[in-house]
Amino acid sequence: MKVQVCIIGGGPSGLLLSQLLHLKGIDTVVLEKYSRDHVLARIRAGVLEHGFAKLMREAQCGERMDREGEIHNGFEIAHDGVLSHIDLHRHSSGNSVLVYGQTELTRDLYEARDRFGGKVVHNAEDVTPHDLTSDRPYVTYRSNGEAIRVDCDYIVGADGFHGVSRRSIPKDVLREYEKVYPFGWLGVLSRTKPVSPELIYVKHERGFALCSLRSQVLSRYYVQVPLTDKVEDWSDDAFWAELKLRLPEEVAVRLVTGPSIEKSIAPLRSFVAEPMSYGRLFLAGDAAHIVPPTGARGLNSAASDIYYLYHAMLAHYQSGDDSGLQGYSAKALARIWKAQRFSWWMTMLLHRFPDRSEYEDRLQQTELDYLLSSETAQRLLAENYVGLPF
Repeated sequence: MKVQVCIIGGGPSGLLLSQLLHLKGIDTVVLEKYSRDHVLARIRAGVLEHGFAKLMREAQCGERMDREGEIHNGFEIAHDGVLSHIDLHRHSSGNSVLVYGQTELTRDLYEARDRFGGKVVHNAEDVTPHDLTSDRPYVTYRSNGEAIRVDCDYIVGADGFHGVSRRSIPKDVLREYEKVYPFGWLGVLSRTKPVSPELIYVKHERGFALCSLRSQVLSRYYVQVPLTDKVEDWSDDAFWAELKLRLPEEVAVRLVTGPSIEKSIAPLRSFVAEPMSYGRLFLAGDAAHIVPPTGARGLNSAASDIYYLYHAMLAHYQSGDDSGLQGYSAKALARIWKAQRFSWWMTMLLHRFPDRSEYEDRLQQTELDYLLSSETAQRLLAENYVGLPF
């Protein structure tokens, strides 16, 4: 098989890049380790920056997103038994975010690749990039016991934190930065009416909580738990009881509970790999960086990578300009580190840290007090939350 761009990873990043390039006449193939059903079973974030939503529309994949997604002009911070509203729209010159589940977004991208005859290979085993520093890289994989080779101009690694792409960069070239947080998020998805029309971030002495939603009939809730906890330790009743303890009374009394349709614990980690390119290989999304979900930057950070790669490849194929490809890593990382800072700040602001001193607790409270009393601080939060420019 011969294509111009071989994309490893059939999640939203790889599919979006494939769709965008296809619309410009650039031939791609997407190699995905798992089945489509497996990919679509992943429960992930659902808060999209306005820039990401715009990119989905450019990819001709935004019709259902615009019809079913919910525009949020702000969110609440619950603290000391009260709610404080953060007005994103007012503090970001009229911008907002769009709440639309990542599963649905990925479904839309798959349907678009089907509609346009895109090449997506599922259950691709032993995917391996080769000759990355040559002008003729290629990728090998196995499918139904058959060894297959894909010759290409460029390889894009959008195969997540545990994928093969980042590991293909020599250790003496790659530098990794990581912070592991001493807690996780226990998340429950339920077919219940959301407790609030906007997200509620909760700072509480028992630990952080988040009230989120996927639609008006599908809610997503989280509570901070120790890393030693297991999903089996938490019955639905125990989860709802704990969540209510962390919510202000005015919110807890209107919480609609129900059976969980998905329950999981996600550890929190900050991670960046540099550089994000090596020869003809370019990393995107979780293959290169991970953020705690507190600031809703994970999927959105991947979208900025795709934006830069898409325009860099357009410049190469349409006008022979390689400056975008050569500068991709530096440009992507400049925005990624800003997203890392914001996610780290939101995490430090709202979570209960088991090993933190009383002095640090007082500083955390002072930081929150300052945020809620300062127009400037809220403007900085809003600017980052709705998305920095690409």
